[in-house]
Amino acid sequence: MAGTVISRTIYEYRTRMNLSQKELGQKVGVSNRAVSKWENGLSFPSTETCYKLADVFKISLDVLMNGEMEQTRSWQKSEGMESLKELYRIGRGPSSSHSMAPERACIQFREENQTADCFKVVLYGSLAKMGKGHRTEYVIHQVFKDYPHEIEFDKVNKNIPHPNTMDVYAFKENKQVDHWRIISVGGGKFVVEGRRQREESVVYKLDKFTDILDWCRAKKMRIWQYAMENECDDFLEYMREIWTCMKESIKAGIESTGTLPGGLGVQKKANSLYSSHHIDESSETRENRLVCAYAFAVSEQNASSGVVVTAPTCGSSGVLPAVMYYQQERRGYSDEEIIHALATAGIVGNVIKTNASISGAECGCQAEIGSACSMAAAALGELFGLSLEQIEYAAEIAMEHHLGLTCDPIHSLVQIPCIERNAVAAMRAINAVSLANFLSDSRKISFDLVVKTMYETGKDMSHNYRETSEGGLAKLY
Repeated sequence: MAGTVISRTIYEYRTRMNLSQKELGQKVGVSNRAVSKWENGLSFPSTETCYKLADVFKISLDVLMNGEMEQTRSWQKSEGMESLKELYRIGRGPSSSHSMAPERACIQFREENQTADCFKVVLYGSLAKMGKGHRTEYVIHQVFKDYPHEIEFDKVNKNIPHPNTMDVYAFKENKQVDHWRIISVGGGKFVVEGRRQREESVVYKLDKFTDILDWCRAKKMRIWQYAMENECDDFLEYMREIWTCMKESIKAGIESTGTLPGGLGVQKKANSLYSSHHIDESSETRENRLVCAYAFAVSEQNASSGVVVTAPTCGSSGVLPAVMYYQQERRGYSDEEIIHALATAGIVGNVIKTNASISGAECGCQAEIGSACSMAAAALGELFGLSLEQIEYAAEIAMEHHLGLTCDPIHSLVQIPCIERNAVAAMRAINAVSLANFLSDSRKISFDLVVKTMYETGKDMSHNYRETSEGGLAKLY
């Protein structure tokens, strides 16, 4: 069969759907001979027919033309949600999916192959295209520094289960002794293809926000109480560690000055924002300045490979801590109240992670910053004692107005536009809560619907705008 991209895509999706050439031709109004010519690269479908083919295959036109396979997310449970410990992780930036998860995966692979004398890693998709700026290459070199090893960047192969896919090989005396196909699914989590995931990590039977709220109403409980009811005994202590790390990231970022690493020459701005108050500064301006300073602080720590909490990712780690830290400073909320708010935010993030994605490589920046904004809005709604309906509406507003947000980091660095986006999203979360406080009784869109919409929007988005640095600001800068 000819090697044209669209030829392969038509053939792969037709056979996956168990359609004959005649059956596909009938669905799009052409003969089976025409389909045969397409698949053999002898002719090409018209523009109108391409739209029909994309509709039949349930894929975007971009996928049809560029050949990026949209495969079943076999690593994800069909029912239930994982522990919030799988959402909130402490680790080093700059990217949960490109540095944190690959490092953890390679360490585990190395430990399971202690007799190996050589290793090889092949990076695909976004991992290959962003691997230098996101420090994937660096962390892998560090893991295998005591062994001969090779890293290959395969930017061509698109027949992969996820944009963040990597193969790791172990050798002994020039013979392959082990191989893992690793998928970095976002937020620092990775799965190994073909390996059954631990059942104990799924602790929530419900995975739709509507069902969770119905349960809370029936039990007369708050969302954070639902989380506590399902998590293990040490969950509260774990969340204390998470909140402590968030605060430390802010404090370290506020104190840090100079230039961010990577070669763009980006000056750190958190310290300047924090210090640049005016004598006649209004309370609204002060809130804006400080919340943004805290978001910049965490994001600059992340860009400098400092320690942050995935909330839900490294690239969006500044949003939730900024909003919570400011509220604790201004209104004196206790750490316990903040932890309740973080648990509420975690449920929101878990719903997104389970039913859609928190991966920029899969769904663009809407999946990272949009999710972080929804989480921050829900957390703030809990702090303010809003109703369950108002909290849902705040989270929905926050996500809805990030739909379509692209992931186009300049020079593959988590700096421009990533850092500013954290600050803007933190302020948008506050605005979403204010709006929800007044208008929740007239809303039309549920949180579950906007999550589904975000996922479909991400899948329709060109791969150039999904963490590849091949479009947008990354291309034009």
